[in-house]
Amino acid sequence: MSGRKVVVGMSGGVDSSVAAYLLKEQGYDVIGVTMRLWQEDSDREETGKECCSLSAVSDARRVADKIGIPFYVMNFGDVFKKNVVNYFVEEYIHGRTPNPCIACNRYVKWEALLHRSMEIGADYIATGHYARIARRENGRYAVMASKTAKKDQTYALYNLTQEQLAHTLMPVGEYTKDEIRAMADRIGLPVAAKPDSQEICFIPDNDHGGFIERMSGEKTPPCGNFVTVKGEIIGKHKGIAHYTIGQRKGLHLAMGKPVFVTKICPDTNEVVIGEGAEVFSKELTADQINYMGVPDITDGMRFLTKIRYAHKGAMATVYKEKEGKLRFVFDEPQRAVTPGQAVVFYDGKCVAGGGSIL
Repeated sequence: MSGRKVVVGMSGGVDSSVAAYLLKEQGYDVIGVTMRLWQEDSDREETGKECCSLSAVSDARRVADKIGIPFYVMNFGDVFKKNVVNYFVEEYIHGRTPNPCIACNRYVKWEALLHRSMEIGADYIATGHYARIARRENGRYAVMASKTAKKDQTYALYNLTQEQLAHTLMPVGEYTKDEIRAMADRIGLPVAAKPDSQEICFIPDNDHGGFIERMSGEKTPPCGNFVTVKGEIIGKHKGIAHYTIGQRKGLHLAMGKPVFVTKICPDTNEVVIGEGAEVFSKELTADQINYMGVPDITDGMRFLTKIRYAHKGAMATVYKEKEGKLRFVFDEPQRAVTPGQAVVFYDGKCVAGGGSIL
């Protein structure tokens, strides 16, 4: 691929760093880019865990110098705030649990970065995701499982378009995490032992409820009632933005038995509490469907289906509904089907498509 230009999104972590190295070794003309996305308060003390923190930019720049590629910082703050932060806040206010990484992948790391990269003459963009891209027999591009199931990141990539996939490289998907770290150590990358980030990148203290209150002000619903599935008031909650389906910890309810959030009702500002069995659902409906590995589905098709990032997947039969929605009926009831999260369905190891759970 000598002469083919690729822009690598470099977060300062080991995965994207090794991605840049691998592509250079394969003969690509590699450019490293770190995206400036979010700084809620430029005066606060930096932890180094924020997206596009100064330490992340510094680490990415050191890696670029080490492997001998040009490096730039691109500002996508406005795009990130509109498509990720504002979306995140609005979803919680309306009783849904968003996945900001999926929104960021679709609208920032791909749509915005790809557009900017093509403007400067790049043929591809690349990331350090643990996934692979395949051209299927039906002619469609699809994200497929990486070599290591432990780090598979296909769930968070279901919303990419055919155009985006056609101009994307994911070299890390051919390796395990241990192999990537060993490679980074062998070639002397300064981030070889850097730990993976676990937090939402723009909420380094993990207090998403507090973040939503700061960002939304008066729009945040106030404290309201915890109620049983029969409507009995059993306590006060601190605002629906602090809760998600299936949650047990942090409820502070003395019920004498384990209880969980089973439903969030923004219209009445209530959080419904139930026992373990009431957290399970046999089916779900999704909208905003993105077909990836398949162009469409017919009623009765069956897929391995995931309802959250860490979900191992379960078999479901899929049916078309009005307005482009899909209904998934699982062979066995699934725990904590959560509105706002993604449902992703697989054809073998490839992502067939996905949508947003209603």
